Amino acid sequence: MPGIAMVVLDMLNPYDHEDADRLVQGVEPIVPKLAELAGRAHRRDDVELIYVNDNYGDFTATREDLVARALKGRRPDLVRPVVPPRTAAFLTKARHSAFYGTALDHLLRQRGIETVIMTGQVTEQCVLYSALDAYVREFGVVVPPDCVAPVHGDLGRAALRMMERNMSAEIVPARRLLT
Repeated sequence: MPGIAMVVLDMLNPYDHEDADRLVQGVEPIVPKLAELAGRAHRRDDVELIYVNDNYGDFTATREDLVARALKGRRPDLVRPVVPPRTAAFLTKARHSAFYGTALDHLLRQRGIETVIMTGQVTEQCVLYSALDAYVREFGVVVPPDCVAPVHGDLGRAALRMMERNMSAEIVPARRLLT
């Protein structure tokens, strides 16, 4: 069976940035479904659960640092359900794409991954750019629209259309994945 990885992007967020209030509106509805999908991925031996999170300019930040910072932020209720399990791979990034300057490509190839399920925030930024980087590296891309959060709804919808049309991404609701 081809390898599958679920990538959770940037969900350890303290929500203290300029567009946080607008982003929260997109994040609130996805957290329960994202937490459930991540739980299914974590319980399966044939799926790699990988968290990739912005380091917010702190190149010494560890998983524990980023979790603590997010839980002390303005919306710990949005973070707590999606805190990465200890056994999940965890990478930090400094730019939009989960691939840029990280070991994600190496990790996926080492584990025999052929398809990535992209989840998290922000649909029209980090999710879109990560999906593009996965596509150009010849990974299959799946995006559950109910597990990605936009800052701007119209741009989020456009990003999903772009991923589907330009990157052959499968846009599939979370309830139909990893069942």
